[in-house]
Amino acid sequence: MATVTAGMVKELREMTGAGMMDCKKALAATDGDMDKAVEFLREKGLAGAAKKAGRIAAEGIVMTKLSADEKKAVVVEVNAETDFVAKNEKFQSYVSDVADQALVTTAADIDAFLAEKWTKDPSLTVAEALSAQISIIGENMKIRRFQQVEEANGFVASYIHAGGKIGVLVDVETDVINDAVKEMAKNVAMQAAALKPLYTSESEVDAAYIEKEKEILTVAAKNEKPDANDKIISGMVMGRIKKELKEICLLDQVYVKAEDGKQSVAQYVAEVAKANGAKIAIKKFVRFETGEGIEKKEENFAEEVAKQMGM
Repeated sequence: MATVTAGMVKELREMTGAGMMDCKKALAATDGDMDKAVEFLREKGLAGAAKKAGRIAAEGIVMTKLSADEKKAVVVEVNAETDFVAKNEKFQSYVSDVADQALVTTAADIDAFLAEKWTKDPSLTVAEALSAQISIIGENMKIRRFQQVEEANGFVASYIHAGGKIGVLVDVETDVINDAVKEMAKNVAMQAAALKPLYTSESEVDAAYIEKEKEILTVAAKNEKPDANDKIISGMVMGRIKKELKEICLLDQVYVKAEDGKQSVAQYVAEVAKANGAKIAIKKFVRFETGEGIEKKEENFAEEVAKQMGM
C-alpha cells in the first residue's frame, strides 16, 4: 500500500475542496492514486467537479500579437524564475520579439520553433538567442508554448489580463466588422479569461468525458438517494451534466455582463449580430494562463534565510 503523505493530502484538498480527513481517507482507499481519489470523493458527494486547471506556479508572461488586418494572431508564453524578471523591460521586449516571430512562423510545434533561425539575428537559432538572453538577464527562461489562430472570413480578437498573466484569442467569423462587433469579441475574450471555459461549445466535448462524468455522478446520486429508482437517478445525473456543461462551455456560460444574470454568451453574440445585421459565429478560443500546469517548489523564505545565515 502506498504511503499517504501530507503533501498528497494537501494537493487533493486543493483540487477538490474536500476536508483534510476525507482527503486522507480517499487516498488510503485508492492506494494513493490521485485521480481515483478525486473520483472517490465525488462519488461520496464530498467534492466538486475538480477541473484540473493545474497549479499556477511558474512566473513569466503571456503575450498576443495580431497581423495588421487582424485576420491572424498568435499567443505565446515565456517563463522566467521570478516575477521581478517578468516585469523587467528587457524581458518583456524579448517576449515581444518572440511573439513577432511566432506570428509568422511555419513551425508546427515548440521544438521546431526553437530550431529555426532567429529573425533578429539569423546567425542564431531561436534556442541560441534564448540562451543569450538568459546570460543577459541572469535567470533561467523558457519559451513554453505558442498557438496561432487565423480567420479569413472575419477577424481574431485578443485580450491580455493583469499585465500578461492571462492571454486570450477569439476566432470570430462574421460578415460585418465594426466597432460594436469588435467590442462584442473583446467581451467574449474577457469572459474566457475570467471564467476559464474548457470548450467553445457543447459539440466539442469529448463523448468519453461525458460517459465518465455520468458514471461518477450516477454513483454519487445513488449514494445521495439510495431508495430512488433508475428514472429519478438518471434525471438527477442528466441535470448535473447539463449544469456542468454550462460552466465549461464558453457559449453556454452565463454572460458575466448580462443585466438579468441569465443571458448566455451565445445569446449575447446573437443579440449583437441582430443589432448589426450580421452573421456572427464564435468558432473557437485559445486561453493561456502563465505557469498553468507547471509545478514549482514552494519556498519557505524564513527557512531559506535561516539556512543562509547558518542558523
